[in-house]
Amino acid sequence: MEEKKVGLIPLIALVVGSIIGGGIFNLMSDMAVEASVGPVIIGWIIAGIGMGFLAFCFQNLSAKRPDLDAGIYSYAKEGFGKYMGFNSAWGYWLSAFLGNVAYGTLLFSSIGYFFPIFEDGQNLASVIGASIMLWLVHALILKGVETASFINAIVTAAKLIPLAIFFVAMFVAFKLDVFTADFWGTISGNFTFKEVMDQVQGTMLVTVWVFIGIEGAVVFSGRAKVKSDVGKATIIGLVTVIAIYLLTTILSMAVLTRPELAELPQPAMAYLLESVVGKWGAILINIGVIISVSGAWLAWTMFAAELPYQAAKQGAFPKFFVKENKNGAPVNSLLFTNVLIQLFLFTFLVSSRAYNFAFSLASSAILIPYAFTAFYQLKLSLLESNGTKRRNQNIIIGVVASVYAIWLIYAGGVDYLLLTMLLYAPGIIIYAWVQKENKEKLFTKSEWIAAAVVVALFLLAIVQIINGSIDISNM
Repeated sequence: MEEKKVGLIPLIALVVGSIIGGGIFNLMSDMAVEASVGPVIIGWIIAGIGMGFLAFCFQNLSAKRPDLDAGIYSYAKEGFGKYMGFNSAWGYWLSAFLGNVAYGTLLFSSIGYFFPIFEDGQNLASVIGASIMLWLVHALILKGVETASFINAIVTAAKLIPLAIFFVAMFVAFKLDVFTADFWGTISGNFTFKEVMDQVQGTMLVTVWVFIGIEGAVVFSGRAKVKSDVGKATIIGLVTVIAIYLLTTILSMAVLTRPELAELPQPAMAYLLESVVGKWGAILINIGVIISVSGAWLAWTMFAAELPYQAAKQGAFPKFFVKENKNGAPVNSLLFTNVLIQLFLFTFLVSSRAYNFAFSLASSAILIPYAFTAFYQLKLSLLESNGTKRRNQNIIIGVVASVYAIWLIYAGGVDYLLLTMLLYAPGIIIYAWVQKENKEKLFTKSEWIAAAVVVALFLLAIVQIINGSIDISNM
């Protein structure tokens, strides 16, 4: 049967729906922790341009190299060798399962609104609750449960209906004096480049977290009836998402002051709406979060388990991950992924900001796969002959996306980069396992250097944690 193609409007809806997830419900607080209104606006403009060019990289590479169909990591492997390809796959998978840890604390902070035993989603009761949820989802996936279209429709409504009500309430409650009171967040109160850019830098991991899934948006764009709609849907979809994120943060900063927003419990949107319309607002948002994040947790658990499974089928992960049960569920991959999620759920008890810690690690982990995609786009375009159609345009796309990717790694901060290396370094053992199975040489000369850098950063992270330079409890 021929696949049903979709028009421009449904295509835009797919792009928007694939990007906007549970992170939006705490977005205003996450941003207020890092920056004031002016720097937040600049941060979103940079993120919009950078993510737009990154989306064009995915779109262009899928058109130029349709043979590289092994996921986001195939670009790194093709452009920079097997070890870099493995790291891209490993990092993408790390981001997927760490995102589920963030969902766990966000979900139980919402349930905590109705059942105080769970408090802010970061106590022992929340760990137990999230663990039960994790293994229930595990059991469902083992039975071959697929996310049906009606579940997706419910989850989408759970996001969009509360958002629409929230925006109306924020417009009505808008206070110009609150909005302009600390616009730049500087000591002098005026625009100071260094102080403003320091705040912009602080917003970068937050923006990456809420844009994770942008590569899926380009895949969805492939369903277009008219090929020219692909680019239109990507641009209009991204502009729409940025507008929604901008409205969410800017309107919030015109209702409560930055310190008040930063101190809101999660999900911040619930407590902000409650301050404007009363208790029913918090009830509405919390119900929306519970439905939306539960659906996202199921979908992303399936996705996180699918990644090592598909990578193993391509020879990038050990054959151990290929095993399926009678229902076609990747049993070993699912178990390995969920055991790690279970271990990370205990960060609820260690970190005072478990949600921020998990989403920051998830964002930091995905920066390397995103960077390799941008670098390969640039490399592929530079290797094309001078007469190739749109070569110069594609080089510009590669340069801008690569600069943005490098900026993200810098802006994410040294501490999170080092903590991410605690997760990347064990990947060397898995990679060695793969190379042994494939009866291939462990590393080339350049790969030995890359692996040595990862190990050195891993050891530095351990030292920094031991001497207190990195304090996980306050991240």
